[in-house]
Amino acid sequence: MLGFLKEPVVVTAKINVNLVVLTVMGLISRLWGFCYPRAVVFDEVYYGQFVSLYMKRIFFVDDSGPPFGHMLLALGGYLGGFDGNFLWNRIGAEYSMNVPVWSLRLLPALAGALCVPLAYQILVELHFSHCAALGAALLILLENSLITQSRFMLLESILIFFILLAVLSYLKFYNLQKHSAFSGSWWFWLLLTGVACSCAVGVKYMGLFTYMLLLAIAGLHFWHMIGDQNLSNVSLLCHFLARGLALIIIPMGMYLSFFYVHLALLYRSGPHDQIMTSAFQASLEGGLARITQGQPLEVAYGSQITLRNVLGKPMQCWLHSHTNTYPIRYENGRGSSHQQQVTCYPFKDVNNWWIVKDPGMQQLVVSNPPRPIRHGHIVQLVHGITTRYLNTHDVAAPLSPHSQEVSCYIDYNISMPAQNLWRVEIVNRESDTDVWKTILSEVRFVHVNTSAVLKASGVIGASLPEWGYRQLEVVGEKLSKGYHQSMVWNVEEHRYGKSQEQKEREVELHSPTQMDISKNLSFMAKFTELQWKILTLKNEDTEHKYSSSALDWITMDTNIAYWLHPTSGAQIHLLGNVATWASANAAALVYLCLSLWYLLRRRRKIYDIPEEAWQLWVSAGGVCGGGWAVNYLPFFLMEKTLFLYHYLPALTFQILLIPVVLQHLGDHLCRSVLLKSMFSALIVAWFSSVYFVYCTFSPVTYGQPALSLTELKALRWKDTWNILIRKQ
Repeated sequence: MLGFLKEPVVVTAKINVNLVVLTVMGLISRLWGFCYPRAVVFDEVYYGQFVSLYMKRIFFVDDSGPPFGHMLLALGGYLGGFDGNFLWNRIGAEYSMNVPVWSLRLLPALAGALCVPLAYQILVELHFSHCAALGAALLILLENSLITQSRFMLLESILIFFILLAVLSYLKFYNLQKHSAFSGSWWFWLLLTGVACSCAVGVKYMGLFTYMLLLAIAGLHFWHMIGDQNLSNVSLLCHFLARGLALIIIPMGMYLSFFYVHLALLYRSGPHDQIMTSAFQASLEGGLARITQGQPLEVAYGSQITLRNVLGKPMQCWLHSHTNTYPIRYENGRGSSHQQQVTCYPFKDVNNWWIVKDPGMQQLVVSNPPRPIRHGHIVQLVHGITTRYLNTHDVAAPLSPHSQEVSCYIDYNISMPAQNLWRVEIVNRESDTDVWKTILSEVRFVHVNTSAVLKASGVIGASLPEWGYRQLEVVGEKLSKGYHQSMVWNVEEHRYGKSQEQKEREVELHSPTQMDISKNLSFMAKFTELQWKILTLKNEDTEHKYSSSALDWITMDTNIAYWLHPTSGAQIHLLGNVATWASANAAALVYLCLSLWYLLRRRRKIYDIPEEAWQLWVSAGGVCGGGWAVNYLPFFLMEKTLFLYHYLPALTFQILLIPVVLQHLGDHLCRSVLLKSMFSALIVAWFSSVYFVYCTFSPVTYGQPALSLTELKALRWKDTWNILIRKQ
């Protein structure tokens, strides 16, 4: 029974030494001294704030993209025991001892290092020689800009890693297609393609460009499969479903999971609450939740409420009134009603409270049992402190003369009767009998007499002059002018009024609520709102000292100073390897010209290269050239502040194109032994220049050693580069 123990257990494995050596070299180039400098480097000041918020479980919104990349950086902080206590307020600030610099920078560095062997494997899977693959990996290894971006708490290296992993996984899957369809390895690489694509998109939306490219390539390959008569209809259907599952369903599910984890971690109220709806804010611990906990759910006649405008940008505000009246005449000579002002006020205040009154009754308290208000009901809104009724009439608004003025009615005994009836319309209702609910219902107030809609026009326009205390204008807007979120309101704070006397009611308006009703949002509701905010919330783009245009990137006419030592000349710059960038541009141009030449010749039935070589040329161009195009050209359509690091994913694909072109030239255009020898010698000389440039700029890539004034001036190879030189 134990006879098998007589012989030793032997395990054999194939080890690609090239791959191992490249991985080790990549790790050395990215990890060597990566804790230096122990100071905030460029965008670490930006990402570090989010890491701290993760550590403290405080909710935030970042309009730059999905949360997966931030969570990976936060994972580094968590593994290093970071408590989140550091003030990320300026570049160059020294890290305190509680900040684990090594763990915060570790994941980006590892991702950058692994891009080196990934580049090697991609060229191998494209069926190029191991020599060409080795060249691609070494070019990635010696690219100064990729090294710099990998050594700090930044997201580009992580993005590029997942992009390259997705490309490699798809190529491995495709190469298994003919001989091992539906095998374990076939499924593994197909599923990994979808996972890597979702991770790339989850790090930055720039990952969407490569995802779309791979979907297009997969669609083209499947189109060719349809024409294969050897495949049955059932087999084609299985292939289609497998690709749909792995490349669409799983990435969508993973994308949702990123937000699920993000929202599960960040359950506390934070600085970005105000841009979210009241319902979202109330779902967070602290902040609005402390105020709204225990509020009645259904709004009834006699309810005391505050009304928050749903638009919430550029600032949140609540329907408000105070004893001051509109001036008899405005600065431009137009007259007003001289009624009590109604505004939208961006701060919580007792004057934000209103009482919902039944027009047919005089009482301002909730009856027992309460009579809930439903969609379509007519109400009057009574200002809690001044007891005047919300009113609008055919008088021009102060800042929006084409809209109606909104006021609280004062009876001056003149021929201007009160018009204070409003119809409640629940915008997000499920049926026409829906009850108006606290926080959850989004409502419009339609004026019965004029059909004007209550609108916070000041949210999207200017604030009132000094006589209006710079508060935001509220108007009655005709429905014919179209729908806008500034016309929609929701009840944020709510209590059932019990005091009929005004003095008692004023005390009641200052007191907390007592009832306990939960208003938790579902995950999908929170995801939808957060996703919409990320896509639509845009910070004001300002010109940055190191911002650039997409045209500047190709020729590297720009750089970014990442860090400067406070006393010595040591500094770190995002600068690429000039030899590599120039070679990448030349390779792209040669590829384009040769492709056009081959196409014209093939149209004339002249075949300069074998069909197999042509297919190899086209497939490599689709991956490498297509990867460069989809990651670069969209920036010409973007209206945002751009930086050189936005070009790095496109540059990575363009670098992969260099060995593709070189091998093609060597195999098909250098026909004689002499030409091949000369071509090989030129490649060696060229690669030596790449290594020379890498060594020359390594002091500003790694930040050490510190350079003298003369050495810094010598590095300014272009007048447009901003090498920092201290005045003596």
